[in-house]
Amino acid sequence: MIAFPNAKINIGLNIVSKRKDGYHNIETVFFPIDYSDILEVMEVETEAIEPKRKSKKEPVLNPIEFNQTGIKIPGKPEENSCFKAYRLLENDYELPPIAMHLHKIIPTGAGLGGGSADGAFILKLLNNLFHIGLTDKELEKYAGKLGSDCPVFIQNVPVYANGRGEIFDPIKVDLADYHLVLITPSIHVSTAEAYAKVTPYEPGYSLKDVIKQPVENWKKKIKNDFELTIFKKYPAIAAIKKELYAKGAIYASMSGSGSTVYGIFRKHEVWKMSFKGCKVHWVAL
Repeated sequence: MIAFPNAKINIGLNIVSKRKDGYHNIETVFFPIDYSDILEVMEVETEAIEPKRKSKKEPVLNPIEFNQTGIKIPGKPEENSCFKAYRLLENDYELPPIAMHLHKIIPTGAGLGGGSADGAFILKLLNNLFHIGLTDKELEKYAGKLGSDCPVFIQNVPVYANGRGEIFDPIKVDLADYHLVLITPSIHVSTAEAYAKVTPYEPGYSLKDVIKQPVENWKKKIKNDFELTIFKKYPAIAAIKKELYAKGAIYASMSGSGSTVYGIFRKHEVWKMSFKGCKVHWVAL
């Protein structure tokens, strides 16, 4: 079974407060975009691979064949969100051994949620492939254990999100008359690094209300709180945003904790664009 885990952008991102559990309360709009990895899951014959137990006290864990191509993902396979997603469901349901192949296209450490999407899509694939019968709400709870951004990829529609980013309200964001350009420099920004420097505060407006205004108004009112510190450490990222506005973007922002910066352009203003040392990707909205 094959799926195409897609990226997202954040339209606005307010870091509201620090939580007692160590996480942060945020306010953002998640907007899924057509920029995808390729993910395949197949059941492996149980006779071909025998489950192994590390010790008598540990449960039997099915082996997982995990192959990854495309953009190289740092870390061990066991640390990958796809691998973790399988283990999550395996704890509660009898699953057969599987083989997974992930072809990575969405840049990593770019604030586009590619890793989160991969994990969420594995949950959906396993649910469908093995007829587990989990509802979207139940899948979102599992996805929340993988990471704060993961639950949004279960229903995979634009939402206003608060809490850790897992409490959703449906929202209509009409960008049909626009194109999106994503500029990803060769800079990896970890989420932990981004949060370590940010100072939470209550914004003086509701993003849920402001997002309903025309896109032309967003530049003055919608911001990403991570930009203040990330731009200081990585001036090249700040320069990308400035250049996007110089090239005619109606709105530009860093997505998530970066490093990707996106610009929203009117359709008739689409042209080839180059940024030295960066990956450029156009998306029709």
